[in-house]
Amino acid sequence: MSRAPDAGAGSVLGGSDRLPRGIWKIASVAAIGSFMAQLDATIVNVSLPGLAGTLHAAFPTIQWVMSGYLLALALTLPLNGWLVDRIGARALYLWCFAAFTLASGLCGMAWSAPSLIGFRVVQGMAGGLLAPMAQMLVARAAGRHLPRVASMVTMPILLAPLLGPIVAGGILTFASWRWIFLFNLPVGLLAFALAWRFLPDDRQEARPRALDLTGLALLSPALVFFLYGIDRLGQRMGGALVCGGLLLFVLYGAWAHRKGDDALIDLWLFGGRVFSASVATLFLLNGALFAGQMLVPVWLIHGCGLSPDRVGWLMMPMGLGMMCTYPLMGRLTDRFGIRRLTNCGALAAFAGALLLVFLALRGSAFSLLAGALFLRGAGMGAIGIPSMSAGYASVKREDLPVATTALNIVQRLGGPIWTTLCAMTLGGQASASPFMASRAFGLAFGLLCVLHAGLFLATLLLPVRLAGKREGSAPD
Repeated sequence: MSRAPDAGAGSVLGGSDRLPRGIWKIASVAAIGSFMAQLDATIVNVSLPGLAGTLHAAFPTIQWVMSGYLLALALTLPLNGWLVDRIGARALYLWCFAAFTLASGLCGMAWSAPSLIGFRVVQGMAGGLLAPMAQMLVARAAGRHLPRVASMVTMPILLAPLLGPIVAGGILTFASWRWIFLFNLPVGLLAFALAWRFLPDDRQEARPRALDLTGLALLSPALVFFLYGIDRLGQRMGGALVCGGLLLFVLYGAWAHRKGDDALIDLWLFGGRVFSASVATLFLLNGALFAGQMLVPVWLIHGCGLSPDRVGWLMMPMGLGMMCTYPLMGRLTDRFGIRRLTNCGALAAFAGALLLVFLALRGSAFSLLAGALFLRGAGMGAIGIPSMSAGYASVKREDLPVATTALNIVQRLGGPIWTTLCAMTLGGQASASPFMASRAFGLAFGLLCVLHAGLFLATLLLPVRLAGKREGSAPD
């Protein structure tokens, strides 16, 4: 390889303690894009039964309105770095916004289930680039001040999946299902105008390079096969798709090693200690987040006999914990540094997971459950932004597009992998006798604790502080 790992550490970072001019405008535009892409991942969930009847389609067919969108998100993700290098971040963001908004309008005018699914795939392909592009735009503009502004981008990503069903329910109460998609038109047009006005022109930073077609032909199907297969791991086809996806990942690794700097995602990035630690931390963090979000509601419904609507309210303390932590990330990172802050966050999340094991084995106490979920939320909220900032700070500015792609791919894989492992640990015993169900949930939450312990170990490898940050600097 021609470049040394971590050679660019600190080169993304500026030297001034003042926030770069216009950073909040850039962060606001980026937040709208990431919010829209994530909102549309869940906004159709509550409308699927109605869509099946209206469009005269079987439910296994209409569910591709959701699955097609999610798989299209994964399909285009590997292209992010190459496209930014080819046409620039601003141009790509504008094209994605335009395509996403146009596809939303076409979804709203769909005349059949196949046409709706096809338009959703186009929408997902554009949306798959919006969230990583938002991260990269803010990372470029903020430099070492990323922890102070990243919450503006990450908070919408956190809230959008939760708000999707709520927004859809409100629309369906008063209007046709078509307005679930047409809702994006005015928002998308406004966001496009703001992006055109406020995003800096970076065409001079574009460095066109040939598209690694072989790498794309290996990596994109690998992501789609793996994510789709792991969601259906109990079926024979699911296992075959997972094995096929893993084989394609291995083949891509061999190809990228041979291709070097010209690979779609240059594997030299993972040779850097800080970047690898950041990737590992985000992979485990995403796994812990999604696995917990799956296990706790299942336990409350099947293990405690609660109704789904009550479970929704009981899950709120975790979101509140995250929302309490995120706005303080800049001040906390400046005061305590990356490693100490993420260590404390990982320990708090681990303590919350231990409480879940105790509650599963000894019986639920809702005040204790609220404390456990709040601890997990606050703890995990203190990990994501600092570890992502450390990863971005460890690479050169010109390598940010490829680094963004790598971070998002590995992070995206963490959720389904660990959710599936926890679900397999739970097995079919969730609805068994109370004693067997208690043991099964205790074991599943125990695996969640192991995951949180691994997350703590990963945070120990993160840097003490961001490069260029003075020890003992005052909080903002």
